[in-house]
Amino acid sequence: MNTPQAHMEGAARKAANSQTLDRLARVGIACRGVLYGLIGFLALQIAFGGGSGGKEADNSGAIETVAEQPFGTALLWLMVVGFVALVAWQLSEAIIGRGRTKDRVEAAARVVVYSLVVATLLSVLLRGDSASSSDSQSKDMTAMLMELPAGQFLVGLVGLGLIGLGGYWIHKGWKKRFLEDLRTGEMPAKQRDLAEKFGMAGFIARGVIALAAGVFVIQAAITYDPDKAKGIDSTLRSLAETPVGPWLLGLVAIGLLLFAAYCFFEARWRRL
Repeated sequence: MNTPQAHMEGAARKAANSQTLDRLARVGIACRGVLYGLIGFLALQIAFGGGSGGKEADNSGAIETVAEQPFGTALLWLMVVGFVALVAWQLSEAIIGRGRTKDRVEAAARVVVYSLVVATLLSVLLRGDSASSSDSQSKDMTAMLMELPAGQFLVGLVGLGLIGLGGYWIHKGWKKRFLEDLRTGEMPAKQRDLAEKFGMAGFIARGVIALAAGVFVIQAAITYDPDKAKGIDSTLRSLAETPVGPWLLGLVAIGLLLFAAYCFFEARWRRL
């Protein structure tokens, strides 16, 4: 007897094996690379150029930058298609799981992240809204959680989760575990070497950002002040305020640019 869960898993497996979804998901991975590249470029401007043209160094700033380009609207629609495909792909991974609970949890988290990117893109395209910055989203989310019973505790858990995610990304980059996601046996030696270097730098840079963001969220929980929670832009800017100065932000920005380059290798060689 077929159950609703069996039907869902069957549909997920069919979607996962779809050649069309495979190609569109690869487009989505490349679009993710575009966003990371623009965020890295904006962060580099903040570090050494004295500003970023008034744009946030996060998804909102990256999307606004794309929108300002010739054929920007068409490019944004292409990104919608790509990220919708990423949502469908990760949703199928979360349902069928490939046997490991950790993989299902990671896929489910990516569904949420990619869905938020799709929502931001559609709000810009359909309503002409300005893209909501990660800083305002972080503060709004923190304030909402704090209004719940045991709100400070929940916010603290989110902060610990971000710190854990940052540590995981740094470990994944340092140990080059991301190579397990690529068809390295089919890659030309030079491309594999570049993907390894770019991925290592990129995952470590992402980990540093997540670690710093987690610290700010924990500060918000301790002080019961949602304004202390920071999104990607404010987290990046805070790196320039460390004793190392703008050089730390510059290194992280370069890491994000290298991760963007890695995404294009991933779009070609990712196991789907």
